[in-house]
Amino acid sequence: MEKLSNFLEVSKPYFAMISLQFGYAGMNIITKVSLNRGMSHYVLVVYRHAFATAVIAPFAIFFERRAQPKITLPVFMQIFMLALLGPVIDQNFYYAGLKFTSPTFSCAMSNMLPAMTFVMAVICRMEKVDMKRVRCQAKVVGTAVTVAGAMLMTLYKGPIVEMVWSKHVHPRKSYVTDTTGNGEKHWFIGSIFLIIATLAWASLFVLQNKALNTYKNHQLSLTTLVCFIGTLQATAVTFVMEHKSSAWKIGWDMNLLAAAYAGIVTSSISYYVQGLVMKKRGPVFATAFSPLMMIIVAIMGSFILAEKIFLGGVLGALLIVIGLYSVLWGKHKEGIENKLEEEIPEAIKGPQVNGFSVIEEIEAINGTELKRAEQIINDKLIITSVAISMPIQEPSMKTNPEPKAA
Repeated sequence: MEKLSNFLEVSKPYFAMISLQFGYAGMNIITKVSLNRGMSHYVLVVYRHAFATAVIAPFAIFFERRAQPKITLPVFMQIFMLALLGPVIDQNFYYAGLKFTSPTFSCAMSNMLPAMTFVMAVICRMEKVDMKRVRCQAKVVGTAVTVAGAMLMTLYKGPIVEMVWSKHVHPRKSYVTDTTGNGEKHWFIGSIFLIIATLAWASLFVLQNKALNTYKNHQLSLTTLVCFIGTLQATAVTFVMEHKSSAWKIGWDMNLLAAAYAGIVTSSISYYVQGLVMKKRGPVFATAFSPLMMIIVAIMGSFILAEKIFLGGVLGALLIVIGLYSVLWGKHKEGIENKLEEEIPEAIKGPQVNGFSVIEEIEAINGTELKRAEQIINDKLIITSVAISMPIQEPSMKTNPEPKAA
């Protein structure tokens, strides 16, 4: 029973991030249909975060109303930049790129997110890179393989791969942007928009990890503030970019579903869950799962949007899964080493014990051999204690003669 509870505790971050990828995949499909039906992506961003604020604010007020952190100028600037990077820059450029391309292509371009986040984390000294260690090599190689898989999907199509379910589906209208003639120009512009959105998204992860130092016990409050300020910023941008009042009209249709789904699932819930995961595992772990979204969207797109799946997409997906596993393996090994270092008492964390480097030896030992590591430490301490407690011959004590009486 104890092993099962430990397994569930360790698996929570993995289950949370995988579930989020399914939520993001659904958002891409629904949003693509809404944008192709004429909805403005600027208005969609405003409604999305208005829904997110309305949903998450009551939970923040009820559960985190006590001991709220003071909003100083540096804290306000962090929240302001989070709202600017996420709701305004990232999502506006992403929706524009999604409108000009396809959901699968947009997700493939977003797979550069782990690479960008890893580089930014290294620059901000949130990640240490020591290429002599296997775990660091795994993270670097995994990131490169992930980006290579995404680029393969982008640059190489190859023949169409017939899926089992596609043989029994009747042809229907496709919502994918045409890639011939003027569509190729739109496809290129959409690619640039997606790269800018991914860069802003990576910056959001790194800055959010910093903001969690202040709101480490108030993640709901941080999510509410980011969504609320993001709504105000997106509204200002929409007034500048959209001059038609009819763009704000929304009814009981796909546009309302797209705004509500994106706001509830991929804004309020995702921001909160990402914060919890990053608090335990860091920003690189949280972004390492983004390639899974592309695979889910490719399958859902073939069902709903009549998207064609090409051989290049399948090969790229395989590379992405391999790179994802490599990054996660490196993060897992890093977590084991950090846990072992925390469990070693401070008294024996010195550089050497009896001429042996304890930390270096423990780092080289697998997490499953923790008992063996503890035995090594105990043996060395016993040897040291024996060496120190060797009997030392005391000098003979001579009594001073009594002074003669004068």
